[in-house]
Amino acid sequence: MRSFKQPSKEELDHDFMWRAYRDVPAKGEITIFNRSHYEDVLVARVHGLVPKKQLRMRYEEINAIERHLSLNGTHILKFYLHISKEEQLRRFKQRLDDPAKHWKISADDYRERKYWDEYTDAFETMLARCSTRAAPWFIIPANQKWFRDLAVSRILVEYLEGLRMKYPAPSVNLDKIRKKYHQASKKR
Repeated sequence: MRSFKQPSKEELDHDFMWRAYRDVPAKGEITIFNRSHYEDVLVARVHGLVPKKQLRMRYEEINAIERHLSLNGTHILKFYLHISKEEQLRRFKQRLDDPAKHWKISADDYRERKYWDEYTDAFETMLARCSTRAAPWFIIPANQKWFRDLAVSRILVEYLEGLRMKYPAPSVNLDKIRKKYHQASKKR
């Protein structure tokens, strides 16, 4: 699992995709990104951190990199977990009221709520521009966590089953090994 927060000094010294691309899983591995490089089109748009032309180029670069990864055997599934403004506020209140959840809340959470409409526009643009056959977005209603978990799980299971994966063939003669060790265990 890789979570993305505000970029570090080292991350800012590279192009915006560097911090996500360095965590791309190796063949046969799975990595879950929490937020990822999409923060760099959402926050950048809402807060005007980059010019509009550069923002448009970022969408294109994201699509190009995801297409490249897909062509090279990486499967990409993206889930947009949509909660309502009211549900977000309810969860913030729970975090304030429950000491076990205090670590999940910050003043930034409340500051960013003021930009709800701007984030909604940014999400809609991002979803429209960056949902491709190589890397589709799945929009998941997430006010109810049980439904969110069920929907994401079903999509993942169906996708993985569709890959028809198989264990690799053994690199040794299993019958020969069985015979040798089965006979040896009988002699004991």
